Amino acid sequence: MDIIVLVKQVPDTTEMEIDKVTGTLMREKAAAITNPDDLSAIEAALQLKEKHGGKVTALTMGPPQAKNMLRELLAMGCDEGILISDIKFAGADTWATSNTLVGALKKMNYDLIIAGRQAIDGDTAQVGPQTAEKLGVPQITYVIEIQEVTDKTITVKKMWEKSFEVLQAPLPCLITVLGDMNTPRYMNVGSIWDSFDKEIRVITAEELNLDASLIGLKGSPTNVKATFVKEVASNCEVHDLPEDEAAQMLFDLLKEKQVITH
Repeated sequence: MDIIVLVKQVPDTTEMEIDKVTGTLMREKAAAITNPDDLSAIEAALQLKEKHGGKVTALTMGPPQAKNMLRELLAMGCDEGILISDIKFAGADTWATSNTLVGALKKMNYDLIIAGRQAIDGDTAQVGPQTAEKLGVPQITYVIEIQEVTDKTITVKKMWEKSFEVLQAPLPCLITVLGDMNTPRYMNVGSIWDSFDKEIRVITAEELNLDASLIGLKGSPTNVKATFVKEVASNCEVHDLPEDEAAQMLFDLLKEKQVITH
């Protein structure tokens, strides 16, 4: 079974700073991490490999330093790491990113593509579904559990706001998974050592030969106009009340703000 996992290196959003002049994220000042939902996708793929055999490939689009992330994923158990990297891909929104990923995926063999639900630096949850649509394969999003995989189908549990749905799709297909569907494994010393014996393949724009109007900044129909951090006000009201009165006051405030309705 050939499984490809779409991953992204993102800035640690708990340490982000905003350039007050340009309104953009100061990515160079934040630590780079693997997107949390994507780690769950990696773990899901590795569990399927352990059960059914096959190969797990981690695929990402990003700058050269994303090799460090791929090296860690190799140490977790992935068989191959592929980096799509070229200055021509810079500035891509989700549409242009999915165009680039599809260009690479069309040159690869796969039975199943797994992606994290969304990236913490954009929170759009668009790249996975866009990629599936452009590949022309079935997709199931918001997967919380993979129940069964056969030679021809995959059966999963999809999470809705207040319920679950069990769905089956033919292979090949693409699924996006939730970050709390599993607990990603740790690397060990031996696997870290072995990861440096594996070559990370780099794919450039020339190799994909995509229309320049569909990739990078030129191929992005959307852009971020401004980014800002909401200022935290220090002034607040302080109430010293008995427990029952405090509870009633809190209830009334939540109801007034329509956080609760009854």
